[in-house]
Amino acid sequence: MKVHLKQIPADGLHLEGDEDCPIPELEPEGIHCLGPLFYNIDIGVSGGALWANGSLRQGVELSCVCCLEKFVYEIKVPAFALRIELHGPETVDLTPFMREDLLLNLPAHPRCDRDGGRICNAATSGGEGRERREERRPDWSALDKLKLKR
Repeated sequence: MKVHLKQIPADGLHLEGDEDCPIPELEPEGIHCLGPLFYNIDIGVSGGALWANGSLRQGVELSCVCCLEKFVYEIKVPAFALRIELHGPETVDLTPFMREDLLLNLPAHPRCDRDGGRICNAATSGGEGRERREERRPDWSALDKLKLKR
């Protein structure tokens, strides 16, 4: 999102809308954007600096670290705030700063049951994942057949 400084009135500017997802390079990591980035920010120029504050929302698809199932998560940045010293260019690109705040609000260990609206299959005692692990007994027969020379 690029902002042209000469288009910002003295009392500031309110911007609301959507942009392309600023984190597409995370696709190989299993993080897929679901739709555009929604922003609601106020921008102004004061004391030789550009300031911006507001909120950001980006829907993404993540994989749960427990059950490995995909789930939808909304990255929310309720208090996006920025101040940049101005040294010359007429336009300022806010995308890298928005991207950074989204990445900082991305969960390090995403779980599908994090918000309480879903029960993780692997985390429940009667869940399918745990039953499979309890049924399986360790099989050492293949190692017993090895003939190791000493």
